[in-house]
Amino acid sequence: MPVTRAKKTEQVEKLSQDLKNISNVVVATYTRLTVAQDYELRKALRGAGAKYQVVKNTLAERAAKGTKVEAALKDLGGVTSIAYTTGDPVAMAKALTKYAKDTPEFTFKIGVVEGRVISIKEIEALASMPSKEEIMSKLLFLINAPAQRLVTAMNAVGRNLAVVVDQGVQQKKFKEA
Repeated sequence: MPVTRAKKTEQVEKLSQDLKNISNVVVATYTRLTVAQDYELRKALRGAGAKYQVVKNTLAERAAKGTKVEAALKDLGGVTSIAYTTGDPVAMAKALTKYAKDTPEFTFKIGVVEGRVISIKEIEALASMPSKEEIMSKLLFLINAPAQRLVTAMNAVGRNLAVVVDQGVQQKKFKEA
């Protein structure tokens, strides 16, 4: 059953609204993907805070006009699906890369991160990076480490003095006054 022009216009407008607010997109293709496999992919992407949609190439190109992802959605061919997020692009790339390794029917075409077009190799490199939360926790640890070392050193002086005095008392090194 063919899709009406009004329905296509509605799809373009909805996708256009989503694409205006995002700057992280991965464009992919697939062959012979089952419903169960598609469900697993969508579930994994929801867990990463991303959305996934299968789109017609011409509708995707029209919806992307005037957005940061316009360059990636031009001149597409074959079956096309897009995954996009406003959140952490690393989490989305990790979910997609893991799925692509498990399902050889699913492959990447191109991606956009923070408005910059990236290749398939860069998508895989992005997936191997630590997530934003991991980077922030490491940074906070590095910021906190010098203060921890200072406190440990300051406490060590008092503790060491107490140990020396205690050993002197036990060995009767002090004279009674």
